[in-house]
Amino acid sequence: MKPFTPSALLALALTVAPGVALAQTPAAGPAAASTQTGDILFDGRLRYEGVSQDGLDDATAVTLRARLGWQSPDWSGFRLLVEGEGVVALVDDYNDTIRGPARYPVVADPEGVELNRLQLTWTGLPDTEVVLGRQRVILGNARFVGNVGFRQNEQTFDAVKVTTRALKPLTVTYVWIDRVQRIFGDDSPVGEWNSDSHLINVEAVTPVGRLTTYGYLLDFANAPAQSSATWGARLEGSHALSPDWSALYAIDYARQSEYGTNPANFDLDYGLVSAGLKRGALSGVLALERLDGNGAQAFQTPLATLHAFQGWADVFLNTPRNGLRDVSATVSYAIAHPPVGRSATIAAAWRDIHDAGGDNRYGREFDVSGRLVLDPRRAIEIKAAHFDGAQPAFADRTKIWVAMDYRF
Repeated sequence: MKPFTPSALLALALTVAPGVALAQTPAAGPAAASTQTGDILFDGRLRYEGVSQDGLDDATAVTLRARLGWQSPDWSGFRLLVEGEGVVALVDDYNDTIRGPARYPVVADPEGVELNRLQLTWTGLPDTEVVLGRQRVILGNARFVGNVGFRQNEQTFDAVKVTTRALKPLTVTYVWIDRVQRIFGDDSPVGEWNSDSHLINVEAVTPVGRLTTYGYLLDFANAPAQSSATWGARLEGSHALSPDWSALYAIDYARQSEYGTNPANFDLDYGLVSAGLKRGALSGVLALERLDGNGAQAFQTPLATLHAFQGWADVFLNTPRNGLRDVSATVSYAIAHPPVGRSATIAAAWRDIHDAGGDNRYGREFDVSGRLVLDPRRAIEIKAAHFDGAQPAFADRTKIWVAMDYRF
């Protein structure tokens, strides 16, 4: 444990309010306190993360994150948003990915103070929004592009984003990315990727569900191995079986190949099939997700909110060279009127993970979480993950989180 630094005191001063909660991928932004001169934006998160991993000392991280910003009123279709972010470690017995120590498991929440967002939004065209600058980008379910909202320092993008609904029934989004501001922060040698990437996302509501087609052309000058071209489509929806029961379903397919500065040569597949049932507040889903691998390269999603996929223990943030096949079962229950607070959700997931061919097991994982929303500003989440590795390359580990969030 180390003494407070000026950056620590700054972050602590920004988060003097109590609170709690944690979303893996937060909504479009924190709640705002409106004034005639614009909106004040604030959210703070206090989190405990404990990690026990075979071969390493147990890690304990208590981190505090605060974001403070301002969004201007509308000026003839223009709005300016500026937001700073600070992260401080109150207990730092963990490997923060920058300074180590290497004897601890990784908790990717390094300390730092930085500019999180600086964006100008224009809505001067009908049903169209243009955003220029450092911004949050989340496409679909964040499987390919997200803000990694689970970590304390979120991922943002120096980009131009155009979204239009003028071509009804289509919603078309195009993003050009100049730089990726990654979760590792400004002090990390891998904290920023120089980019010349193009994202295309087209959505339409059809009689059988929401259909999304996408193309993600990623080119990173200082991370060429992560450059790729991915084209695919996703269909997801629900169908009423009776007044009480509904069927849930999703299917996704994509093809990925080398692109830009990537010196490799590959063509790899991605596929997802899921089916489930929902009755009132209770839902259950079975899913099979497969990311191809050829022994040298594997299907990767470097801009995704990866914590939400292949288990919360974060063993497979990079797809192994022989690919990955994830069979999972998830159950969740929403409590509309808990004894305390406004709403609550509990969830559990079990997964069995092999290589893409299904011949070699990587391990099994069990995850559980409970989230309580106290009021519009405060929430609390308790969450745990246990991974039982079947190979030395994938060590057993257990992770526990207790998070508190406050926003206004």
